[in-house]
Amino acid sequence: MSGGTVVVVTGGTRGIGLGLVRAFLARGCRVALCGRSAGAGAAAGEAGEALPGPADRVLERVADVTDRGQVQALWDAAYERFGRVDVWINNAGAAAPRRPFWELSAADVEAVAAANLLGTAHGSAVAVTGFLAQGRGRLWNMEGFGSDGRALPGLGAYGATKSAVTYLTRAIAADLDERARAHPHDVKALRLSPGMLVTDLLVHGYTPEQYAKARKVLDILADRVETVTPWLADRVLNDRTRNGGRVAWLTRRRAAARFATAALRRRDVLPETLPVR
Repeated sequence: MSGGTVVVVTGGTRGIGLGLVRAFLARGCRVALCGRSAGAGAAAGEAGEALPGPADRVLERVADVTDRGQVQALWDAAYERFGRVDVWINNAGAAAPRRPFWELSAADVEAVAAANLLGTAHGSAVAVTGFLAQGRGRLWNMEGFGSDGRALPGLGAYGATKSAVTYLTRAIAADLDERARAHPHDVKALRLSPGMLVTDLLVHGYTPEQYAKARKVLDILADRVETVTPWLADRVLNDRTRNGGRVAWLTRRRAAARFATAALRRRDVLPETLPVR
């Protein structure tokens, strides 16, 4: 893939999503993005002043990814504006408060499951259906903590949804392989793993005391959005990942190397205190 590639990024108005939008635009792509509400769209509009490239290469829509009709409308708008969609990235997500699973309210659990799993499922269904009609396309689903099977206290709801996203993506890839035997196509379902990036989602739910303790590890493992998203965009556009495969920034080898050199190379990527909201 090269300049002119049409990319859709859900949850593209802030954080990792906005970083990806900027990276793709800087590489000559045309990009459609969405936020959950008019308020989110307005915020992206302000940030849009710093977006690289001409405005006619950007399409912004309001879309709630938990509503398949709104997700379909996002696809339709991108297709109408750009004539095709080459890459769809399910990035929109949410996190629950960091507390034992049984202490989470039903609303907390339902909100995380809806955004992370249901939203990814709807985006995947819409994108793959459109890609098969075109004969070609790349679906990328965003992994997160829990995708590799690890578990930590306070991350039960979030980790469970990300584990499910990984399985869902692999299952879609298997379905695509099965379909290709009878009806050849060039559609892939893939996984994008950004690692720990400094966003609101990373520090969501910490008390000041918990944050002070966690920051010691996060400063070793975390990276800034502007460091990682260009690398991720390059790998997406490189298009060498096999169907069902994964592109990961924070590999186990990289994490181990950082811990091994932590005493020699100090990293300060997070603020000393929790950001005020």
